[in-house]
Amino acid sequence: MKVFVTGACGYKGSVLVPKLLAAGHEVVGFDIQWFGNHLTPHPALTVIKGDVRDPDQIDLTGVDAIIHLSSVANDPCGDLDPKLTWEISCLATMQLCDRAYRQGIKRFIYASSGSVYGVKEEEQVTEDLELLPISEYNKTKMCGERIVLSYEDDMVVQIVRPATVCGFSPRMRLDVSVNMLTMQALTNGRITVFGGDQTRPNIHIDDITDLYLFLLDHPEHTGVFNAGFENISIGDIAERVVRHVPAEVVITASNDPRSYRVNSDRLLATGFRPKKTVEDAIKEIVGLYRQGALKNEDQWHNLKWMQGNVAEVGEAAQ
Repeated sequence: MKVFVTGACGYKGSVLVPKLLAAGHEVVGFDIQWFGNHLTPHPALTVIKGDVRDPDQIDLTGVDAIIHLSSVANDPCGDLDPKLTWEISCLATMQLCDRAYRQGIKRFIYASSGSVYGVKEEEQVTEDLELLPISEYNKTKMCGERIVLSYEDDMVVQIVRPATVCGFSPRMRLDVSVNMLTMQALTNGRITVFGGDQTRPNIHIDDITDLYLFLLDHPEHTGVFNAGFENISIGDIAERVVRHVPAEVVITASNDPRSYRVNSDRLLATGFRPKKTVEDAIKEIVGLYRQGALKNEDQWHNLKWMQGNVAEVGEAAQ
């Protein structure tokens, strides 16, 4: 199968693409490469440096399936330039769906976010609950979902709402909770936890990328799927980190009261099973850091990079 992957050089894409190649797929990786290209060359891989906002740069000739990962990732980055966030996550998604439909592509997998639910008081957050997004990032993901779902009569549509992803990627991120707290312990000997009692869902990067392959292999499973398997508090994450890295845990006040448990029973009913845990992610990061293969660098923190380059980014397609 020829698979077109947007955001192929990102945190998830850099893990997903090698798995697609290993499974025998031909891959076209499309990415603006703000954070570089960490993909290893492969005979079945074509990497295109392009802006998803510009449809003239997107060639879907011969493509069988699209995995749409590209977005301005996380709330702080999305709020930096709302116009940019809407252009990438909504306008570009609409243009990509329209082009896919016109070219007769029958498979479309969309990476949404578990954050589209906003603040929920329910004990278990299921796919059927009302979406009440708060930030620009959340709102654009909800909009993107609605766009993709409007094509469900014309193609196989599969939408994933991932929990917070953790674990190592060649295009690392150290601004997501598990990775961030682990790196704090390693570099500072101290973990700062804001609040600590808030429960959040998590998923290992190997599991979320395995899920995209699973959905590609199982077109009979359509619609929207939550993907989060460990609902644990920020304080619990810190406790798991200090099992592997001696560090002081400092609890401070938080103005973020969000606490919710994502229910992934619908996904588990398809037969998909996660294989890794938050603890696995922590151990992997600790091991790589101690080997000198991972360092705490600005390029692995999206917000730091965006704050220094957002003007250039916003003008990239103009």
